[in-house]
Amino acid sequence: MSSFKTIRERAARRKGGDVILTKLLGPKPDNRKVAKVPDDRILSTMAERVFSAGFVWSVIEAKWPGFEEAFLGFEPKALLFQPEDFWHDLTADKRIVRNGQKIMSVRENAAFVERVSNEHGGFGKFLASWPADDQIGLTAYLGKHGSRLGGATGQYLLRWLGWDTFLFSRDTVLALRDAGLDIAETPGSKKDLQKVQDQINAWAKETGLPRAHISRILSMSIGENNPPEVIAGYTGADLS
Repeated sequence: MSSFKTIRERAARRKGGDVILTKLLGPKPDNRKVAKVPDDRILSTMAERVFSAGFVWSVIEAKWPGFEEAFLGFEPKALLFQPEDFWHDLTADKRIVRNGQKIMSVRENAAFVERVSNEHGGFGKFLASWPADDQIGLTAYLGKHGSRLGGATGQYLLRWLGWDTFLFSRDTVLALRDAGLDIAETPGSKKDLQKVQDQINAWAKETGLPRAHISRILSMSIGENNPPEVIAGYTGADLS
């Protein structure tokens, strides 16, 4: 395996130096802060990531105030109290994207959030207590017990909530393969996912960097070399 120092140096050269690269990494995530995220914001973020999957993100963002109104502020208890007619009417509600399956995923995820919250004193507390070195386990749990939260959607959910998350972006995977990690071009098997987790854990221990920063450095070390002024215009969640 290539050393992470070599990978970081390459990323810094591509972006104009380590000072610029460091600025592009964004704030350091703190999983403990996720414990304070209320359940309605958890469910709202779940819904936003689900509706954004396979869709133009900017359209979803522009319509999001309407989503908040239509889904009663994403308060799980309020949503679970609604009758069938409420959910049926949403399929014709112009304030939102009228995708029936994704609309119903909100109801299913409201039940998921409520159940986990009751067990742990808040869904955010549940996320904050999950071991930081087992993102693969957490995303598998979200995919199994939540609705439409598998794959990249689960990763983006964690990133948007502030959990220290690496992403399986095209360039991140390309950088891992280039560094010598024996994984598929599109890692999906448990074996490959664990290889990625183990390698990023090793680099996190070696460098003291958050896993999100390691992921971003990997993605900026290879592939299309977007100029810093373009990347700097992104939110932290947009960077791999």
